[in-house]
Amino acid sequence: MAFFELRQYQVKPGKMEAWLDLMEGEIIPYSVATGMMPIASFRGEEDQSVYFWIRRFENETEREKLYAAFYESDHWKQVLAPKVGELINREARQVQRVLATRLSPIQ
Repeated sequence: MAFFELRQYQVKPGKMEAWLDLMEGEIIPYSVATGMMPIASFRGEEDQSVYFWIRRFENETEREKLYAAFYESDHWKQVLAPKVGELINREARQVQRVLATRLSPIQ
């Protein structure tokens, strides 16, 4: 069964614009290139430290395969991960796996 991964990050003070540039310009495109399916991303309207994004996986086997392609790559380890560490508080990261109960608009 397909599931979604809701990821929440705490962006360091004054770093939101740099974080958005990194996510939209590098991380999300690289995610797509490695086969992941980002669905949406959000920033806090009032709390400038909040950032969310959602990725979809068909099953756990696919998630493991895509995680390996992304997080074990030299590009992640050498280029992206160091930049991420400068912009977010990794210890505050939250990841929730959720199952959709309905994929069409609720009437």
